[in-house]
Amino acid sequence: MKIRAFTLAEVLITLGIIGIVAAMTFPILMTKYNYKITETRLKKFYTSINQAVLLAEAKYGDKKYWYQDLKGAQIDSDGKPVEGSSEAEKWFKMYLGSNMNVLHYSIDNRGCLIVYFVDGSALQQKNQKTTRDWIFYPSKADKCIEKYNYNIRGYGVCMFPFNFLPVANADYQEIWKYHLNRGFEPWKYK
Repeated sequence: MKIRAFTLAEVLITLGIIGIVAAMTFPILMTKYNYKITETRLKKFYTSINQAVLLAEAKYGDKKYWYQDLKGAQIDSDGKPVEGSSEAEKWFKMYLGSNMNVLHYSIDNRGCLIVYFVDGSALQQKNQKTTRDWIFYPSKADKCIEKYNYNIRGYGVCMFPFNFLPVANADYQEIWKYHLNRGFEPWKYK
């Protein structure tokens, strides 16, 4: 009587081939998964921040009246932000943060407000001088900042610029026409 079976060599070769195929497809699957997470968090952020604007309008009136273009925190002689000096943080907490799932607030070494959300994403003032320009990080904001150091090379990779410009002077009318009197909008220039 003959018994049919695979030899140990045949089993090892088959497992080796499966391992190679898995090693080749795993990075592709992870990249697609990361893109999907980024896309989902961008959609969620866009919806929730603009919903927060609408809720603030319901409570405080038209955004033209409560929006202010404010500065971030002052920096002391040691290069550290002065506690409680960020006008932007006070404004954000009052009008928008109360209507969002904020984990905590922080001020970076440039004096810019960073808002961390419970889903791992974050929103940051683009520069210390204005609450008009913002950067959204779908995940790992600190890692993205470390890698790109606020450079535009990170735009579309791990950081996404947004503008909030309910009102503007006459100089901005044409340049910022895509953002005027709207909510938080992805950065778009004429």
